[in-house]
Amino acid sequence: MSNTTPTPPPMPSFPPPEPAPKKSRTNVVIIGAAAAVIAAVVATGIVVVNSMDDSGSRPAAAAKSNAPAKHTATAAAEEPDATPTYSEIDANSFTIKLRTTKRQCFGSAGCNLTVEPNLTYLGDSEDIDPDAVYEITYEIHGDESGPVIETAELSDQTSLNYTPSLISTGSASTKVSVEITDVTGQAS
Repeated sequence: MSNTTPTPPPMPSFPPPEPAPKKSRTNVVIIGAAAAVIAAVVATGIVVVNSMDDSGSRPAAAAKSNAPAKHTATAAAEEPDATPTYSEIDANSFTIKLRTTKRQCFGSAGCNLTVEPNLTYLGDSEDIDPDAVYEITYEIHGDESGPVIETAELSDQTSLNYTPSLISTGSASTKVSVEITDVTGQAS
């Protein structure tokens, strides 16, 4: 008989894998319900779109005419050209003022100002071509180095894009003014 005790096998160098979690039926139910809601929304959208014409009103089928088709085609041909006309836009179409957004004065040494254009169109904005982009050039007077020329861009009839201007005046009493020098339009 030998006095040897059996040695246990060595431990593995990595932990045993964790058991896979049980999948819940709740996820399947939630996904199925979400798919049903999405399908209902899409179907409703298709029905609504098909029941409206381009102007968003009820279909013209409700107002059917008993006139012969030949008469209907003639009436459609007699309609005037629906191409909209827009106003000619130039420097006199706007007024401009400067809005000071930042001011830092240094006693008798003058001031640093950040200014932005405040444009007003003198007509009805519906008269502006919505597909055109207008470059509005303006000149700021009062900077100690001379006039500052900037350009703002008007698009979509009312969207104005510009970069604020940083100017330095010779004294705190210097009057800053602005005038529009040019407007050019280009179809987008």
